[in-house]
Amino acid sequence: MPRMKDPRPCSIADTLALVGEKYSLLVLREVCLGNERFDQLVRNIGAPRDILATRLRRLVEAGVLEKVAYSERPRRFRYRPTRAGLELEPVLMTLMAWGDRHLRGDDGRPMVLEHSCGHELVPVVTCSVCGDAVEHDDLTAHPQTPGWTTAGPAAALPASP
Repeated sequence: MPRMKDPRPCSIADTLALVGEKYSLLVLREVCLGNERFDQLVRNIGAPRDILATRLRRLVEAGVLEKVAYSERPRRFRYRPTRAGLELEPVLMTLMAWGDRHLRGDDGRPMVLEHSCGHELVPVVTCSVCGDAVEHDDLTAHPQTPGWTTAGPAAALPASP
């Protein structure tokens, strides 16, 4: 049974612990755009070198990026997304689309993604079974952790009359 102070077990929280640090998703943005060298990342992200090195190390340790040597003298590396890193790319696309709609206003979009069909990409979350676009009202949550409901820990819920 969960204790009252324990947070909800959550894959979103676990993911944010890895990629929610400042600059981590921007590193992924850049390597997905093909900018794989440390100096390119520093320039395009604007992160301090020591912080960027820490983020890169953490993403490599977590299996989101791979570190590949491209020069022996001096020893230099490029960073490439792994399968796990590429699976985060749709998250970047939906964050970008949300930012374009809700934060940019009339300032214009800084980047447009083109799909291989030749049209501008507008990311949409769809059901992998039926193919329908997913809307909030179409979802029903089913907590899988014992002792938890959608409202919180079962022990914390008031008794029914």
